[in-house]
Amino acid sequence: MTPAQGHSGRLVLSHRRLLWRVALTELRSRYAGSVLGTGWAVLTPLILIAIYAAVYLVIFRIRVTGLSPGEHVLMIFCGLVPFLMTSDALSNGVSAVVANRAALANTVFPIDLAPVKAVLLSQIPMVVGFATVLLALPFVGTVRWTVALLPLVWGLHVMGLIGLIWVLSLVNLVFRDLPNLVSLLLMVVMIISPIAYAPDMVPRELRFLILFNPFAYFVLAYQQVVIFGRLPDAGTSLVLVGLSLVLFALGGYFFGRAKRVFVDYV
Repeated sequence: MTPAQGHSGRLVLSHRRLLWRVALTELRSRYAGSVLGTGWAVLTPLILIAIYAAVYLVIFRIRVTGLSPGEHVLMIFCGLVPFLMTSDALSNGVSAVVANRAALANTVFPIDLAPVKAVLLSQIPMVVGFATVLLALPFVGTVRWTVALLPLVWGLHVMGLIGLIWVLSLVNLVFRDLPNLVSLLLMVVMIISPIAYAPDMVPRELRFLILFNPFAYFVLAYQQVVIFGRLPDAGTSLVLVGLSLVLFALGGYFFGRAKRVFVDYV
């Protein structure tokens, strides 16, 4: 089997240092010439999170039983921060192959790395957001041992996104309306995900929207290990691990096998 027909995950592993350097270079170029520079990467997610928290706490006056207002704000952070990362990764990752078409014949920087680079660049909201949560948590609540599981949930989330974007970035070569469809679906996902409310606050007849929303399981896992101090239940854990590993495995296999077929559509 040739490298072009292998699993794209092997290329990520073998080119990890190059991938990291390219991602850092692109991050700097995004904000080159602006007054705040990369400070915008920090400021933008914080402003969005503050607005979202204000809408739900001040305007809608939503409260989760057992949580103080400060803890509720951090709970919102634990749901909204991963959504901002997911939205950024999908919005840029779906078009990653089209935007880097010159890399299709590049053996130095394989095209397999372009979708992964989009996911790496989307981690800024996660770093900023969860750093804020962890710094604020001792002042508004309790830091529990389960917070040590945050990197595990985060890693599974990233793996699942990479696998999904490997598939979508190739499909986008044929179906160019895909970015618009993804943007629409992201808005729906944000609304039906338990970011600012608990699942038991949703009417029983509508709870299937959470049950069949893969992103909701990640939101619940982040909130449980960071805010509520408990392990995700067995069902949530099974979905997280199974979904992430399957998406990464199938996405990498699909991209590695199909990229030379889809190149004709560029």
